[in-house]
Amino acid sequence: MIGVVAEPLTLLIALLPVFVSLFAIVDPIAVAPVYLALTKGYTEAERRRVALKAVLVGGGVLLGFGLAGEFIFKMFGVTIPAFRIAGGILLFVYAFDMLRGHRPSPDGRAEEIQDAIEREAVGITPLGVPLLTGPGAIATMMVLVATAPDVEFRMGIYLCAVLVFVVSFLMLIGATYMMRFLAPSGLMVTTRLLGLILAAVAVQFVLTGITGVVDQYFAAQAAAQAAAAPVTG
Repeated sequence: MIGVVAEPLTLLIALLPVFVSLFAIVDPIAVAPVYLALTKGYTEAERRRVALKAVLVGGGVLLGFGLAGEFIFKMFGVTIPAFRIAGGILLFVYAFDMLRGHRPSPDGRAEEIQDAIEREAVGITPLGVPLLTGPGAIATMMVLVATAPDVEFRMGIYLCAVLVFVVSFLMLIGATYMMRFLAPSGLMVTTRLLGLILAAVAVQFVLTGITGVVDQYFAAQAAAQAAAAPVTG
């Protein structure tokens, strides 16, 4: 009985860093002020619909890339260690901006926001993509899924992603109260704290990726030597 309870508990503990990593890169706390600005003048029901659309689009894109990651790796001939290194570098750039108190944003976001307001599609873009689910979140998800040790852990990663967007939805619909509680200084401190966590995850991605490249090199060297060795008998 103890073993039956311990196994799920061990899995939950192992998935905790996954949840924290995804939450840090999605960063709904920093998206909340943009959400409030974009939905200014909306009714409460309209704001809820926008928040729901944002998390459905953002979550759908993230899960889609997680599911298609293995196919994408094979199609482009990208190794997992190489993607870990690239993803780690990308995440560190995001984390560095967050440590400076800024939320990373794509070029031309002001035009995107204005265009989205005119189309009344702020839930899709820029909120869903790229603010909630951007390149950093996609890279993180693909690396996590590709390096999952087994099916159970992979399913746990998908569940963590769903939970992150459930929390994001709750934070967006409660954004007015959250902003009153945090204030600008609290928001900056939270953003920098999440940036620090994300920077540590990024460095770990790069270190693990480098280790993987080195292991692959020595494995290839060993295989080549074994193939070139004369057969005695």
